[in-house]
Amino acid sequence: MQRALHLQAQVLPGKKIELKAPEISVGETVDVFVIVPDPPKPKRRSVMEIINSLPGQRIFKTPEEADRYLKEERDSWDS
Repeated sequence: MQRALHLQAQVLPGKKIELKAPEISVGETVDVFVIVPDPPKPKRRSVMEIINSLPGQRIFKTPEEADRYLKEERDSWDS
């Protein structure tokens, strides 16, 4: 019966991988498969999530507030 072991290892300097498996005997022939996992994909965020995560607050909470401010600014130019 074939045995299978699942081991995890870290790549060492010199791009070496060292495995320790007390379950196998010295001199035993083994097959080694190396699976490199894909890097995790960054979570996609909506534009509003990005804006809300920025430091500080948005000046206008609604479009109406922005329109009112712009109208007041434009009106002040005429004075």
